[in-house]
Amino acid sequence: MFPIIECRNITYYYPLSKFPALIDINIILEAGKIYGVLGANGSGKTTFCSLLRGFVPTFYQGTLTGEVLLKNKPISEYGGLLAKEIGYVFQNPFTQLSGVKDTVFEEVAYGLENMGADADTIEPRVIQAMEKTNIKDLALKNPLHLSGGQLQRTALASVLVQEPDILILDEPTSQLDPQETRNVFDIVKALKEQKKTVIIAEHKTDLIAEYADEVLIFEKGRLTNSGNTNHILASPDLIGRGVLPPQAALLSNKLKQYGISFDSIPITYDQALIVINRLLHTEKR
Repeated sequence: MFPIIECRNITYYYPLSKFPALIDINIILEAGKIYGVLGANGSGKTTFCSLLRGFVPTFYQGTLTGEVLLKNKPISEYGGLLAKEIGYVFQNPFTQLSGVKDTVFEEVAYGLENMGADADTIEPRVIQAMEKTNIKDLALKNPLHLSGGQLQRTALASVLVQEPDILILDEPTSQLDPQETRNVFDIVKALKEQKKTVIIAEHKTDLIAEYADEVLIFEKGRLTNSGNTNHILASPDLIGRGVLPPQAALLSNKLKQYGISFDSIPITYDQALIVINRLLHTEKR
């Protein structure tokens, strides 16, 4: 793994705000990893994601100190080429809708058209992106007539079709049912296998526990903890920091209070199953 994004001494104020949204952020993100970004509402997760995509301060304005590097080059120097490097799925999918296309197929193809791709390139890539996000049956529908969940999947497809090296997802499953949520995370897993870098801001810690390599914890604009997913999500202190631990970790930490010992706290269903089977086997002896 090698560094792909680096934040150096980042502090950011939104326009007219007296309080910083991000405070002294220093972090290096490595290529090919999945990062889970966790924290309470208002902790700075979305602002951090916007920072990495270059929306802060270019689009949102405000005051930024420090520097963000992408592949050892200041992100501010990429200009319009940044869209080829980093794909971004907004928390509100309606924000991502172009408003100028009459069908979902055209909406997904819009970004490639803007980049000058030819029709022979666009069509197969759009079909593939729509298949991955389970919206192929919506191809001829008007994007304005979609449900929130359908539009969220359309927004994801419109980013996947551009095949960026880095994908930033700001709560991409907020309007999806459990099965579609699982489908999105399966896509994330496939992107990792393609050596893509994925950054996901989410509240669903059970899925972050299962898929993320590393976790970043934000509190009131500060990056208060980062590192190995198993180590961080096993901590019983997460609740006090505005993050609900995975169900497996909650159960295991509660059992520890009753004198049941663990070599390590499980954070996923599969890990918990192994630990419980081991405990049952020990009891039978």
